[in-house]
Parts: sequence; C-alpha cells; structure tokens
Amino acid sequence: MRGEAKALAPLRVHARGYGISLSDEQLERFGIYLRELMLWNEKFNLTGLREPERVVTELFLDSLIPAPRISPEGRLLDAGSGAGLPGLPLKILYPGLQLHLLEARAKRVSFLKEMVRLLGLTGVEVIRGRIERDLSTLPADCYPWIAARALAKFPQVVRWCAPLLCGGGILVCYLGEHGVESLEEGRREVESTGLEPQEVIPYSLPGKTGRRNAVLLRKVW
Repeated sequence: MRGEAKALAPLRVHARGYGISLSDEQLERFGIYLRELMLWNEKFNLTGLREPERVVTELFLDSLIPAPRISPEGRLLDAGSGAGLPGLPLKILYPGLQLHLLEARAKRVSFLKEMVRLLGLTGVEVIRGRIERDLSTLPADCYPWIAARALAKFPQVVRWCAPLLCGGGILVCYLGEHGVESLEEGRREVESTGLEPQEVIPYSLPGKTGRRNAVLLRKVW
C-alpha cells in the first residue's frame, strides 16, 4: 500500500491547479477508493489501468476537472458509472451531492455498493441497469445534472441522456482528446434533442501530452 500512498500524494496539488481544494478527510477517502480499486481490479478488471499513479491522474483527477461548474448540492446521475467514475470522485469532493450511480454489470454494482459503504457516503443510490433500456429503474423523473464518462460515442450519449435532463439541466461529457471534433460530429443530435453547448473545458493532465476536453450541454427545450 506504500506505493498507493505515494501515488495519491500529488492529487491535492494537481487538483488545486484546476481550482479544486481537497481536505485531509477527502484525501483519506480517495486513499480508500484507490486501495479498493486496485484490489478489486486484480480479480474483476474494473479498469485497464494497473499503475496507481495513472489511476490517480487519469481517473480521479480527470473526473474532478468539471467540478467547479457543477452544483455541490444538486442531483447528479452518473450514467454507466463503471468503477464509479466520475460519480464517486465528485461525491467525495461534494458530500451534499445527491448521487445516482447507474451501472449494468453485476460485479461493478457490487464494487460500487462496497465503496459507498467503506467511504461512509450518504445520499448515494447504486442502480443496476442500462440507460438505453432501464429508465424505469431510475428513482428520479429528471436530473439537473448528468455526467457521462466512457459511456459510448458522443452522439449516442446525447440521445440516451438528453431525455433524462430537467429543463435547464446540464449534461457533462468527458470527450478526451477529440472533444471539439466529437462535438461537431454530434451537432445534429445536440440540436434535435433540445440541447445547446454551454462550455467546452480544454485541459491537460500531469504527465500527459495530449489535450482533453469536457463539454457541458444545457437542456433548453
């Protein structure tokens, strides 16, 4: 576990560079998250990343980048949560966030429930289902915030998520290095589903050369 502690140490410094402040308690929770993710990953392949340093940078930090634009006490759906990304990092940062984690695979659902328990989180529901077919399993009729990271190609994410947004709600899409191109390719879906681009957040991660993009889309009708 010493290597994991070393990997986690720069998270506070890097997060501060993006306008995000992490307390000692929050770092402790990220440490628990990292430890359990690495342990479960040995058996169930929750993520393709095997090095703790890469998990901290490319998963935890990356998930937090749009946080300054997200309400700290809103209701957020993490669509296709996988290993809890970006939902759990956002919840660790914003304890008042009402978080729904939607995931289809049983092992990952088990992991998410265990993480909620170990992290002592309240206001979190783990829901087994797929956004494209299991909408009846969701406990809310609409969401002011939806986040999608590595769920599907951008146009498909828009088609699936837009109907679940409340009026004025925001869809946060993590689009990687080709965010601007993806936004252009999905323009028809954005317009036809009542969304409009609100902001494109370009950023780079420590130790990575490529530029990434997070895109915020607002529900206007």
